[in-house]
Amino acid sequence: MNYWLMKSEPDVYGIADLRRDRQTIWDGVRNYQARNFLRSMQPGDLAFFYHSNAAPLGITGVMRIVESGIADPTQFDSTSNYYDVKSTKESPRWQTVCVEFVEELPHLVSLDTLRSQFSPDELLVVKPGNRLSVIPVAPAIAQRILTLVTAT
Repeated sequence: MNYWLMKSEPDVYGIADLRRDRQTIWDGVRNYQARNFLRSMQPGDLAFFYHSNAAPLGITGVMRIVESGIADPTQFDSTSNYYDVKSTKESPRWQTVCVEFVEELPHLVSLDTLRSQFSPDELLVVKPGNRLSVIPVAPAIAQRILTLVTAT
């Protein structure tokens, strides 16, 4: 099993939305490196749900990958902000995954807390200038993050 961190703005789609919906397609990723991480995900992998562009920033929950290798439907929708004129159904450029709600954390693990506990080499989200919305998390680092949740 692999671990990931996936960002979303809570006013667009937050952990409360995922708790309500139970499952969703993680659509709209338009960065090739983040897309490649999505392509690497397998059913059963776990991901930290990170609220971005919010106050405060941080990890708010955990979700599980239930399906991978899905063509992101927004790339074909000409009314979507994520429409890609160069993408075709025969050769889609953007893939995504379906995630399911696992848990909402009892308290947010803030970016400040993450910065105090992890170096940029350990956890990319704390690296200055990192804007990737999907990043891998090493298993040992994931366990340390989970320990932070129970420690405070």
